Amino acid sequence: MHVLLDDDLGRLTVRRLWPWHRMLARGLAARLDRQLAEGARPEASAILAARAMFLTSAGFRRALAASLRRILAASAAASPAPDGLRRPPVTGVARRPYVPLRRDRIARSASELAGLAGFLAKKGPVPARGVAMVSQLLTDGGGPLYRAGSRDDLDDLIERASQALIG
Repeated sequence: MHVLLDDDLGRLTVRRLWPWHRMLARGLAARLDRQLAEGARPEASAILAARAMFLTSAGFRRALAASLRRILAASAAASPAPDGLRRPPVTGVARRPYVPLRRDRIARSASELAGLAGFLAKKGPVPARGVAMVSQLLTDGGGPLYRAGSRDDLDDLIERASQALIG
């Protein structure tokens, strides 16, 4: 597999992408996603290029879109029972993990989140920066989707990701 990378003179050249580039990109995914979301060019290094290729693949984009839709569906579902009304867990039975969602924020931004899922699911190429931004939004446990004390504005993050996906 080959990618375009910057050479020493700042020109794009075709370089081979080795399996260890993809392995390193997988291991450093959070850091590379942050760099790409902040505007780093995938052509800057083979590892960034490998991560960008993975992020922009149709399968990964569909998975992100499905995650957004699941969050929308979960936030629209009835809220869980208060702590005092929950039954104690039965030992030996696996339970689904509970991920707290900021249902109020998600409900206010439901149409924008659905639009973001639509951008991701569209056929054709999309910029890696936008996909990295959505990936960060979904995986940041301290972010506005999950944490009440988050200082990030969900609508602003969605708008910036949408603009980055449009190109």
